[in-house]
Amino acid sequence: MIYSTATVPVNPEGATRLTRAQAWAGLELKARDAREFLPPGLCTRCDVVEESATYFVREATIAGADLREVITLEPQSKVTFFQAAGPREGAIVNELFEGADGTLHLRFYCYLGLRGKEPNGPEEQAEQAQFDGDQGYKAALLSTLKRTRELLMEGRL
Repeated sequence: MIYSTATVPVNPEGATRLTRAQAWAGLELKARDAREFLPPGLCTRCDVVEESATYFVREATIAGADLREVITLEPQSKVTFFQAAGPREGAIVNELFEGADGTLHLRFYCYLGLRGKEPNGPEEQAEQAQFDGDQGYKAALLSTLKRTRELLMEGRL
């Protein structure tokens, strides 16, 4: 199994300040359409295909892989992506929380396996290293916040 986590401050020194509501709006937008938040060409399709009061389902093509995710929202707090179809199975969580000092943070964590691959085999180990590396989920958190700030400045948030 792959377990990875990363946490970043929402409002590092020198950055345009985001409120919890603004950071949340960015997370929800990203959940509904990842194309706005990922590097150009990485996500070529991202459509909400089903929606209810407690979840929605999106189908996407990211890095050439077709995905189906059931996404739950805990308003102002947490987005959980359950991997229903695609190369991974398990859950990915993006969570807003306040630290002990009252500062707002964004945390990513996941618990995943690779469908059809040996548990803890070379493929899972490579994916673990990618998630934990410099261009892994910490970088994704930082780029999500950067894009949220851009959308705010454009008046789209």
